[in-house]
Amino acid sequence: MGIPASKQKRGVCKRILLILQGRSSQVAAGMRRSATLRQLKPSERKPVDTRAQYLLNNSAYLRYDDYLKAGLPIATGVIEGACRHLIKDRMDLTGARWSLLGAESVLRLRSLYISDDWNKYWHFHLKQEYQRNHLALLRQGCFIPKG
Repeated sequence: MGIPASKQKRGVCKRILLILQGRSSQVAAGMRRSATLRQLKPSERKPVDTRAQYLLNNSAYLRYDDYLKAGLPIATGVIEGACRHLIKDRMDLTGARWSLLGAESVLRLRSLYISDDWNKYWHFHLKQEYQRNHLALLRQGCFIPKG
């Protein structure tokens, strides 16, 4: 018989909070201890050990308590997937060479397109272009003849 869902949910929430407090190694140890106490078969225990080892291998990067104190955002798989879609798929092309400015420009345009904000941006861009280049000249009394 398994663990009731409500108890499982409380356990998961408790472990997430510990990880956010920078105690991922403690969570890994607890997971392995729980697997041992429950006398899981090797096939049942393998996923637990795999995840515990992940926490241990990455504990240097799982210092969420420090990141949160510094006001840094915490990413999720959804955000990481979006970054992969937005950045890696575009920038990691064979033979592509990007300057920092060029890469940033491409990423800004790509993010506008992916988020369906391209039309709003383009109207804004045209308005800004008009104000920068045409209104400024008109205000200075410079008229550019057509043709």
